[in-house]
Amino acid sequence: MDVIKLADEIINGKRIVRGDITDFFITADLNSLCKGADRIRRHFCSDKVDLCSIINGKSGKCSENCRFCAQSSHNCTGVNEYSFLGTEEILKECRHNEKRGVHRFSIVTAGRTLNKTDFEKAVEAYTVLHENTDMMLCGSHGFLTDEQFQRLRSAGVSRYHCNIETSRRYFPEICSTHTYDDKIACIKRAVNAGFEVCSGGIIGMGETWNDRIDMAVSLAELGVRSIPINALMPIPGTPLENLERLSEDDILRTVTIFRYIVPEADIRLAAGRDLMKDCGKKAFLSGANATITGDMLTTSGNDIAGDIKMLSDMGFQI
Repeated sequence: MDVIKLADEIINGKRIVRGDITDFFITADLNSLCKGADRIRRHFCSDKVDLCSIINGKSGKCSENCRFCAQSSHNCTGVNEYSFLGTEEILKECRHNEKRGVHRFSIVTAGRTLNKTDFEKAVEAYTVLHENTDMMLCGSHGFLTDEQFQRLRSAGVSRYHCNIETSRRYFPEICSTHTYDDKIACIKRAVNAGFEVCSGGIIGMGETWNDRIDMAVSLAELGVRSIPINALMPIPGTPLENLERLSEDDILRTVTIFRYIVPEADIRLAAGRDLMKDCGKKAFLSGANATITGDMLTTSGNDIAGDIKMLSDMGFQI
């Protein structure tokens, strides 16, 4: 397979769909894949890069048994536990990120959903953020009802995050307290409520390359336009603690595959950027055009100023 020719075909309207032969992605020359993915990115996304930041709205005691997660009550990680943060603390962090050039801000909470009290706190926080900042607001709060989605929309939230995590085939290997179909249903409810959707997953959890390709195809079928790619950072106390960390080449190949399969989406680097040289600099020349950033994050290996300088020096428009 000539992957450069394929890149041009995708630019001209071809799309990779379920059932297509995709094994060539696994063995194709990585440099050629990176070159083709960058060409696709420049055509569909130009040189604009999207920066978002998150705050962990509450921590620990999650009822779900996701095998990768430090916050699951099923895992013994010693994670710091706290209840839903106060609105002023969330507003302070949002303003901090806005002043430093970040575009989007999300409150993230682990758990199947929010209880009534915490949901009201979330609505209050989003309302205050919407009224006092110019940030585009995102939310990540598990499986909400149609009514709850409508209330978030009224509070100023425009995008909802719900990772599908991996392929349908592999999902039962990483979680059994909820299902892949629960994830899909949540995404569809968010879309029906008028939200843009941010959804991606984690690579390096023991899945195959075909699982990664399947995840990309599923996100394309769902019409997702913001796709965070997390590289697993094995956490002591989780069932995945002894897995080998991914190589930079594996991460880059994954980024290129997602760009080829979902060409118009924001491919967003998330956790695991410090597994790559220069905080993933090469990934931005291999199809990525967005990232999670923040001065309080430990998953990216870079702060906001560092990200903006690196990307600006590369010719990206922040």
